[in-house]
Amino acid sequence: MSSTRFHLSRREALRAGVALGAGLSLAPTLVAATDAASEGSPLTRAIPSSGERLPVVGLGTDKFRSSDRDAIQAEIQRMQRLGGTVIDTAAAYGDSEELIGAALAALGIRDRMFIATKLTTGRGGYGGYVGGQQSFERSLARLKTSRIDLLQVHNLDGVDELMPTLRDWKQAGKIRYIGITTSRVGQHAEMVEYMRKYPLDFVQVDYSLANRDAAANVLPLALERRIAVLANIPFGFGAVIRQAQSRKLPAWAADIDAASWGQFLLKYVISHPAVTCAIPGSTQVAHLEDNQAAARGRLPDEALRRKMEQFWDAG
Repeated sequence: MSSTRFHLSRREALRAGVALGAGLSLAPTLVAATDAASEGSPLTRAIPSSGERLPVVGLGTDKFRSSDRDAIQAEIQRMQRLGGTVIDTAAAYGDSEELIGAALAALGIRDRMFIATKLTTGRGGYGGYVGGQQSFERSLARLKTSRIDLLQVHNLDGVDELMPTLRDWKQAGKIRYIGITTSRVGQHAEMVEYMRKYPLDFVQVDYSLANRDAAANVLPLALERRIAVLANIPFGFGAVIRQAQSRKLPAWAADIDAASWGQFLLKYVISHPAVTCAIPGSTQVAHLEDNQAAARGRLPDEALRRKMEQFWDAG
């Protein structure tokens, strides 16, 4: 699940007033985004199973409505121009797939974007949602594409049942990468079991400055097993950003080129060596631009990550 509820909570909050990749050691001082293709371009990380590189900040979605159509297209257009490529959605997210597919088609940029979506067996508490093969075919139609870059089992619902089918679809070229997701700390132990059991390309897990549980189990195993990581809910469904907005951004945030709380929180997440891409959600171009700025400039090293944790915990 992406950081899909963030756009609502951040809007409310505003109204209310390490290493660069797997196998790379943390420097003793601030880490510069030296693998950016040119000045101003976003930091990228490699997908361990293929070497393909992705920008470290993408876009998460939730249950977009038809009224969001113009805003979503504007966001996707702006993100692509800023060098972002990763868009995460799900079959269970209302009209999101359809709106994303329509935007990509209208903009003519499908081949330049990395599209991740999700499916389940349809028996995991998603109401009238139909899963499996029917869900996949519906996703292809709604996203207006013949191939999905990353197909994930949503909230671990039916991993054992769906994994053989996902592997068949990958072999047939219908999907490029396979993954599993959770947005619940209570599922981390189960996710670890699946990571050991299956040859996954990706996992998607909840991880933020305020929710560091994944760093104790999921993220180290991802490094060990060479599995890419999408970090969802980096703003904690809005709770983290609301809490941050009540405090003053520390002056030393400038040492990692963080000009806002959103950038501060995202830079913490993407500085973990296991994290390939963070997927904060938004429906406003201004929020997207702020999030994308976190993919530029310096990132905290290990010592500064500890300082960020201590600062947060003390608040």
